[in-house]
Amino acid sequence: MAIDPNRNSRIDWVHRSCRLLAAIRDEFEVTQPFAGLTIGTGIHLEPKTVALLLTLRVGGARIVATGNLNSTQATTVNFLQANDINVFAEATMDSDVHGQSLARILAEKPDLLLDNGGDLFVRYLDSPYEGLLGGTEETTSGRARLKPLRDQLGVPILVINDSPIKQFAENKHAVGQSIFESYMRLTNRATNGKRVTVFGYGACGQGVAGCFRAAFSTVSVVDTNPVTTLSAHFDGFATPLRRDAIKSADIIVTETGAENIITADDIPNLKDGVILMNGGHFPTEIDVAEIKASPLVVRCTAYPEEGIESLTLIDERVLHILGGGHMVNLSGPRPLGNSIESMDIGFALQARCLERVAQRKGQGAGGGTGDCVVPVPIDIDARVAEDYLALNR
Repeated sequence: MAIDPNRNSRIDWVHRSCRLLAAIRDEFEVTQPFAGLTIGTGIHLEPKTVALLLTLRVGGARIVATGNLNSTQATTVNFLQANDINVFAEATMDSDVHGQSLARILAEKPDLLLDNGGDLFVRYLDSPYEGLLGGTEETTSGRARLKPLRDQLGVPILVINDSPIKQFAENKHAVGQSIFESYMRLTNRATNGKRVTVFGYGACGQGVAGCFRAAFSTVSVVDTNPVTTLSAHFDGFATPLRRDAIKSADIIVTETGAENIITADDIPNLKDGVILMNGGHFPTEIDVAEIKASPLVVRCTAYPEEGIESLTLIDERVLHILGGGHMVNLSGPRPLGNSIESMDIGFALQARCLERVAQRKGQGAGGGTGDCVVPVPIDIDARVAEDYLALNR
């Protein structure tokens, strides 16, 4: 692989920092678990992804890769192409353009799919082909899309986000840090004394709420599940009714995995100067298009280099939207995403799960719903945990 010791790029820094994947690469170079197989991937194309895809390639795989909406980084694409990985992707917010890239991946008829949000597996059902062994799904949003389709899919799909390791290492700790870092990076505004409302109190929402509270914000939580809301209450967060939480918020963060959490109907209740930001996988939690099209909006001022849009309302209130409603930690200037260590762990889970599915070749890989859209096997969780602890003792 073309890692230049004198280049000192961010990709080099990330690559050398992924110690779990480095150990797996050494193993895969010998065992060749993906020899003769093609892996199609639809995952954020940023420097940490390089370490994963090169690990799979060292294991014998032919890789065909695309990205996700509004997160593809040109330097990553160029690096992967220079290292013999076929990439069909461009930085875009256009779902039709993104769809064309997904179609090109599936036209290669990969043996394994590494999906992020269910895009590849859902499109596979439109034009199924023989030979798909299964694969992985990274997100809760993707699991929600794929689970009702288990009978149609009928192949093993391991959901990385259902791993307890992924939940606490990446979702709670790393997402919380990266969403907070992105707020600071894009706005350069203080958090002290600000009223922050977090929609969704799953692992990601817990991390976001905790990080803003640690930065001296007053944090409220809104969740549709009363048991989850009670958990937030016992964790010391305010749990007002939705309307009250919106009216008081200086900053609103969506972390639900659902659609239309904040819409144009909420405009009358939004505070002057409120900042809206989304941390969920799909850019549908804040209905940006509907909000911008509202007759209550009289002017939009864009700060493209900062990833900020400011909407002036007819009553002179101003609303600020970060990253166009896309995942804010992969938007705007110098998008860094989650921490290297957390992604090293998550991508180690990906590599081990794809290895497990590949081992099913010729053993009834299309075995129905029993192993379709299911959590990471507990022995893989244990192995990744043990390996990470061994590297950090």
